[in-house]
Amino acid sequence: MDAVRIEHDAFGPVEIPADRYWGAQTQRALGVFDVGEERFPACLIRAFGLQKMAAARANQRCEALTTMLAEPIVAAAGEMRDGRFDAHFPLTIWQTGSGTQTNMNANEVIANRANELLGQSLGTKTPVHPNDHVNASQSSNDSFPTVMHLVTVLELEERLKPSLALLQRSLRDRAEAFADVLKIARTHLMDAVPMTMGQSFDTFARQVAHGIDRIDATMPRLLSLPQGGTAAGTGLNAPPDFDAFFCEEIGALTGFGFSPNPSKFEGMAAHDALVEVSGALNVLATSLLKIANDLRWLGSGPRCGLGELKIPDDGLTSSIVPGKKNPTIAEVMAQACMQVVGNHATITLANASGNFELNVAKPVLIANLLQSIRVIADASRVMASKLVQGIEVDGDRLASHVENALLAVTALNPHLGYDRVAKITAVALEKGITPRAAALSLGLVDEATYDRIVDAARMARQQGLRAAAAACSLSL
Repeated sequence: MDAVRIEHDAFGPVEIPADRYWGAQTQRALGVFDVGEERFPACLIRAFGLQKMAAARANQRCEALTTMLAEPIVAAAGEMRDGRFDAHFPLTIWQTGSGTQTNMNANEVIANRANELLGQSLGTKTPVHPNDHVNASQSSNDSFPTVMHLVTVLELEERLKPSLALLQRSLRDRAEAFADVLKIARTHLMDAVPMTMGQSFDTFARQVAHGIDRIDATMPRLLSLPQGGTAAGTGLNAPPDFDAFFCEEIGALTGFGFSPNPSKFEGMAAHDALVEVSGALNVLATSLLKIANDLRWLGSGPRCGLGELKIPDDGLTSSIVPGKKNPTIAEVMAQACMQVVGNHATITLANASGNFELNVAKPVLIANLLQSIRVIADASRVMASKLVQGIEVDGDRLASHVENALLAVTALNPHLGYDRVAKITAVALEKGITPRAAALSLGLVDEATYDRIVDAARMARQQGLRAAAAACSLSL
């Protein structure tokens, strides 16, 4: 039988595995919430370490904690921030809607470790008590949403945005590399007019850049923290200036400009700021799904598809077709985007499900948001490094498509009229010849005129020429 220790709480004695740092409330919760296997990611546990460090320092400044108590709490919380106690958070996300059990888990782990640092045994609750000292001036109701904001900021800034920046740069690099590579645009999935492959990749790069901008736009609301509201938003049992001191301390620990929410009620009753982040991720997911699908369609083949892009080899193949190469990375991105869209629905419903002064779907909301951030970040990094950076074009395939494209003759409309140009495309299609040959066979235009007007490179440059002209007119 595994060794256990006995801890006591208001309901009596509890057996806890001897080597675990959690306490009685966490152990009781394990027996109550026997639901699912989904656990909070380590980043949230470590953010709780940051939150408890800042709270202890703020309490020390407010003289709500003595230096003798604050210092071991800060030291223990610092170890939590650094990941030492990741394995000591056994609860799933399926718990009280305020996140009370995870907050108490953090309080108990830190109290036990702080007491250990002071030479005491685990479970003594003295001189550091999980509620009286680690949780001083706090409630789960304001601490858990504060951690939700804190971990979201950290994950966006340190995980997601660097990955998106890498993807955006990779797409921009391909846009520049393919700036003069002609292709045929497709609208309604059908052939349209000439453009460049660079223009396609420029579109992708701009979509990602706009996605980063949308994430940045959420920051002012994310940096506003409800800490100090305690149970319902009034700040009961929190000393004056605790919220301001807390934000100063968490800012010093993270380097981000957090500030007290002027309405703690709003910060605890609703999590609109987090739904806003999820909304930005939802838009980003639709952008990235479109990009992933375009890349795999343009790279389809190698002989019987579009085949305009050469997708880099990932070393994987089919279980039945020897040597078959699939667009695996694009498919991973597509699936990640699907997950984000689904998560957004859960997050939206969770935020709408608060009652009066407290939202009670916090755990499922933040768990889904953190998953969305993680999968988009990881998929973007992988797609940039293992797909986009290695993409090349099939010049011969593209040249053949451009030469045989029927609708390049749209450029003749101003000269011949719509109906005559339609006749050219009909003949070319019927006889299986190039539109140039069809135009000449109908005697509607001579070779020199056709080649001058139906110039695919010039047609593809029209957007750039118009943009330059517009810039010149604005400067006058």
